[in-house]
Amino acid sequence: MHINKDMDYTLEIRKRSPFVNLLGLSVQKLEEGCCRTAMEIKKEFLNKHNIVHGGVIYSMADISMGLAVYFTLEEEEETTTIEIKINYLKQAKSKNLLCEARIIQKGKNIAVLEAEIKENSYMIAKAQGTFSISKGKGK
Repeated sequence: MHINKDMDYTLEIRKRSPFVNLLGLSVQKLEEGCCRTAMEIKKEFLNKHNIVHGGVIYSMADISMGLAVYFTLEEEEETTTIEIKINYLKQAKSKNLLCEARIIQKGKNIAVLEAEIKENSYMIAKAQGTFSISKGKGK
């Protein structure tokens, strides 16, 4: 997938990824090496303690970091997640989350990123991810 710098990022990523559409994730900012996304929390995203499930927060970080990498790639390149480590710092209980992801280091084959997930300007989770960069299929 290549992201055209002139497209509506939320619309485009939701078309290409049913999971992003399911989450209702929206792209607020996408520029060279960084991405900011927002998500409205649905009741289905809460765990039995009525707080946002950690998997939802993890998915938001993964998608946001992935988009930050995608925006820097050449048309024939692809990226996939190798690993993500996340620290949950505070319970999330509000209706909206914001994620800011940025590239720490990008090489020819690997990119390392970080993401901060916030609720009402308080950091609730911090993630660090490693992503592979490769030529796309058939290229």
